Amino acid sequence: MKLRNPAAKTTSSIVLMLVVCSVMAQQDYPNKPIRFIVPYPAGGSTTYTARLVGQQLTDAWGQQVVIDNRGGANTAIGTHAAVKARPDGYTILLSGSIVAANHNLHRLPYDGLNDLASVASVASYENLLVVHPSVPAMTLKELIALAKAKPGQINFGTSSTGGSTHLAAELFNSVAGIKTQQIPYKGGGPAIADLIGGQVHFMMAVPTNVVAHVQGGRLRAIAISGDSRIASLPNVPTFAEAGLPSVSLRTWQGVAAPAGTPKAIIDRMAAEIQKLVASPEAREKLAAQGFEPFYNSPEQTTALLKTEVAKCAKIIRDANIKVQ
Repeated sequence: MKLRNPAAKTTSSIVLMLVVCSVMAQQDYPNKPIRFIVPYPAGGSTTYTARLVGQQLTDAWGQQVVIDNRGGANTAIGTHAAVKARPDGYTILLSGSIVAANHNLHRLPYDGLNDLASVASVASYENLLVVHPSVPAMTLKELIALAKAKPGQINFGTSSTGGSTHLAAELFNSVAGIKTQQIPYKGGGPAIADLIGGQVHFMMAVPTNVVAHVQGGRLRAIAISGDSRIASLPNVPTFAEAGLPSVSLRTWQGVAAPAGTPKAIIDRMAAEIQKLVASPEAREKLAAQGFEPFYNSPEQTTALLKTEVAKCAKIIRDANIKVQ
């Protein structure tokens, strides 16, 4: 007759209780507000995207999604805060292509590919080349001629080092054969503010950050990267239409959570984001800001991020981008 091991029985009971509690917590999810970290200052395109997603989750689940803007260190501050959070579904992160760029540029206290769990992509966009009205260039060819006449004297603003606004500008420099000077900022909002104020000559901007300023005459749009014009500025040509070989750096924004967040919760969030991206109202709002609705599942978003790491590595290497 075998004697039962009391310690083993106690351990098994504890494990079973933890599993049951975890399942019950997921079934009850969410039962309190959700923190949505945006690793940029308020006012840029990322805040716009986060608010769309946050409203969708709030309406669907009846719990407030609170936007927490934590800019700085090229998004590392906000991303690190998300990585360190408890993986229970009550902290999520506005993520995207910048994770791939940072993976190539920085020594970070986290691994963007392994310490975050992809939830979904939400929107993608090309970059709009805009100049301050004082810049004496009405066309792309005139801007290139100006930059060649004043090598290193024409500057451009970026929302971060290694982000889409920076990499797109470096692609423009390379294809046009010019040399312009980067002025890095801690987000799209501050960069656009200085561009409007005339402290910056031009920017390869996220469309949603500048469309209203172009329409209001505070900025002048020169060209859009990619293969097609955008609905909100139909008279602005593509780079190819403006006489330069195509410049394209399709960038995307999405949602991530701390690694270890239960898959059931990840899948519930992804399903709501899929509904958002498919809704005519959201698609119209995104298109009006120069975004293209762009949904990928958790698995597809993870695969996309790995592809972006290789793409960003080549641009960074070719442009010899260094973190200051």
